[in-house]
Amino acid sequence: MSIITSDDLYKRCLVDSEFQMASRYWTGGLRIEIGEALLGLSVEDGDLQAGVPEPGPGVVTISGPAAIWDKVRSDNPPRFLNDINIATGKGGLSRGGDRLIWWQYLPAIQRIVELMRVSGPQVSIEVSEGHGHGSFDSPVGRYLRLNLAGDEHRIYVEESGSGIPLLLQHTAGSHGVQWRHLFESPEITDNFRLIAYDLPFHGKSVPPVGRDWWAEEYHLEGGFLRSVPLAIAQALNLDQPVFMGCSVGGLLALDLAVEHPDVFRAVIAVEGALHIGGSLKGLEGFWHPQVSNETKARMMEGLTAPSSPLAYRKETIQTYAAGWPPVFLGDLWYYISEYDLRDRAKDIDTSEVGVHIFSGEYDFSATVEMGREAHEAIRGSTFCEMKGIGHFPMSENPAKFIEYLLPVLQRIRD
Repeated sequence: MSIITSDDLYKRCLVDSEFQMASRYWTGGLRIEIGEALLGLSVEDGDLQAGVPEPGPGVVTISGPAAIWDKVRSDNPPRFLNDINIATGKGGLSRGGDRLIWWQYLPAIQRIVELMRVSGPQVSIEVSEGHGHGSFDSPVGRYLRLNLAGDEHRIYVEESGSGIPLLLQHTAGSHGVQWRHLFESPEITDNFRLIAYDLPFHGKSVPPVGRDWWAEEYHLEGGFLRSVPLAIAQALNLDQPVFMGCSVGGLLALDLAVEHPDVFRAVIAVEGALHIGGSLKGLEGFWHPQVSNETKARMMEGLTAPSSPLAYRKETIQTYAAGWPPVFLGDLWYYISEYDLRDRAKDIDTSEVGVHIFSGEYDFSATVEMGREAHEAIRGSTFCEMKGIGHFPMSENPAKFIEYLLPVLQRIRD
């Protein structure tokens, strides 16, 4: 693959509005080492400058073999090389220089690498959803008052469809809008009553008024998280609902199968696993007060598949940028620090509660390997590897996800 020059990269970035917005106020630059070749860009208070910057304050260096860079720069990069933040972790590239700048200007750095691709960055293709001016979408939203852990919470709930109740739990740091495409699928809503909710502190579920929550460090703990779908099922008088969650919700699905198999007829763990692990202290990009929500959002785009429709990938990450800053890292307390079913998964009785696990090819957090491990540990469970999909299948590529999902929903009906 031909090596792009610094001059080529400068010209592409100079006319790219996404890069211009992401690089505002940046003084420093990016050095890129592709084998023995060196290229890069300099920035002065957000103004792009020609030439490779010298190492120093505000400068980040990314380096690695040309063979790996060839895959990163391909038009449809393989998993773990589709995003530079992942590629410098699991993909074989390395980064150095100003660590805080890396997180502050990760969106700009990601955009630079996208502009390095052979055919340039992915082009947005118009997506038609079949709705006209003045029409309404299917779900109806309202607020449900629930007593949770001693406080009254105002939980936002959206519903549509009829039949078997299907509770929908969003990912960490986001909210229930991620499920909007399922509400518009008659193949699903003709047989299932979809109920998507926003966790407390997420989306439209505002904090409780009964305590000084703003003076507390937000941690999403398992007992509280499990109590939310249980309370909703009880308040709405749901008869053996199905539970489907993604990411933190995917872990919760398996958690509920262990703790409350009598409540649910089946659980669907999208991006589920027995254990994620890791260190919260290493996630500066999630908690540093000098790093904006824009970085959190752009990191999530790296979890999507490069072939998913660009408009839906961008919509998926917009919900992260709009969230309350502490909530994402707080959700990861359960996801990374607390959750661990490695010793308990074998106790799940799938004759009592059905267990179905979906894993996206491009998910580097709850990987396909982790999903398959969970399936092998839970006798009688089903497993599906979703090709060409990442961590957010229901929102990044809903049409393909629904194709994968329908056979499992049919099995639950049967």
